[in-house]
Amino acid sequence: MKSQIVAAAAEIAREKRIDKEDLRDILEDIFMTLMKRKYGEDAEFDVIVNIDRGDMEIYVEKEVVSEVTDPDYQISLQEAVKIDPEVEEGELFAEVVNPENFGRRLINIAKQTLMQRIREYEKEKVYQEYKSRVGEIVIGDVHQETRGGYFIVVDRTEMFMPKSESIPNEKLRRGDSVRALIKEVIKPDMMVEDVEEQDQRNRRRRGHRPEIIVSRADNRFLIRLFEIEVPEIFDGIVEIKKVARRPGERSKIAVESIDKRIDPVGACVGMRGVRIQSVVRELNGERIDVIAYTSEPEVFINRVLTPAKPLRIIYNREDRLAVAIIPDKDMGLALGRGESNKDLAQELAGINIELIKESEYYEKTMEAEEEMDLAEIPGLTESMIERLKEAGIHSAEELKTLGLQGLMEIPGIGQKTAQKILSQLNI
Repeated sequence: MKSQIVAAAAEIAREKRIDKEDLRDILEDIFMTLMKRKYGEDAEFDVIVNIDRGDMEIYVEKEVVSEVTDPDYQISLQEAVKIDPEVEEGELFAEVVNPENFGRRLINIAKQTLMQRIREYEKEKVYQEYKSRVGEIVIGDVHQETRGGYFIVVDRTEMFMPKSESIPNEKLRRGDSVRALIKEVIKPDMMVEDVEEQDQRNRRRRGHRPEIIVSRADNRFLIRLFEIEVPEIFDGIVEIKKVARRPGERSKIAVESIDKRIDPVGACVGMRGVRIQSVVRELNGERIDVIAYTSEPEVFINRVLTPAKPLRIIYNREDRLAVAIIPDKDMGLALGRGESNKDLAQELAGINIELIKESEYYEKTMEAEEEMDLAEIPGLTESMIERLKEAGIHSAEELKTLGLQGLMEIPGIGQKTAQKILSQLNI
């Protein structure tokens, strides 16, 4: 029979985009519960809902008796014969129940339960849909700005971008279209309590819906943008090996090509920089250094310090420490604003890097050489040291002053030996 409840529920389902099969299951479950309330747990009944026709059939099994003593479980033979002339006393008879006759109280319970179940369905559907889309970029409109962040609406679903996940100094306004990465999806019962008071107010405002956190500051947002702009990355020909980022300020990205014919840096930059500029514009002018990855530490450290060009890299493999000698005029580039370039280089390389100006390095080198005893100079044999001391030479500085010609005048030291000694002093 046609049911106003089914018709109303079907209309709500269309608005909420609820599957017909799911709505049918919800309605059948609700009315099964109502039947138990009305007839008791032991009653035998069946509920059949047809969403397309907008009707519902409810049957309850009753025993056919000559005289009814319990109307919830019995039906009189006189009434049963009106519906089925062949029915006999003692048989079980399926009586049709009109849901509209349940009474106002049960009908109200049905409506309230229906709305509650639909809300739960919506929450679960949103959670399951977006949980599987974590790491994906979405496009939405800024709905509201609060002290804690931005509310963004994507396909009628509200998401939240905390200020910590937005790009610093980027001002978004209501109605702005914005791209962001789905970072996390939190079920209502998973929401933590130890948050700032403002965040608590934001959570209460949104009720008990799943919370979808989006980000423009996450490293994965930068990676996804490159995948969109660079077909070689999307196709797996160029691989992003490492990323270091200070959102809105500077990023460094190390890339490697599995095809020797393709330059990974050139592929990311694009013709006349068109590809990388698209990413830079999306990131509010964030500077991006694209670096060719290599497994050789000295070479990679040299590259990650771009835009500075170190003169020399001294690398200690055991302690994973590196010293980079930088031209004096480039020290500002090597450090970057707030030492950001140095910090990002260290993060990308995974190595502690000490920057030394060229002038300071050579000054320290000269001081060390002046104090260096002959025995401390690598490569000198005991016989060489003995001859030098006999000639009155006792330090590295005296050797440098003597020069090649002076060394060759010392008895027992020929040209090859003199050149070998001076080479140990980088002369």
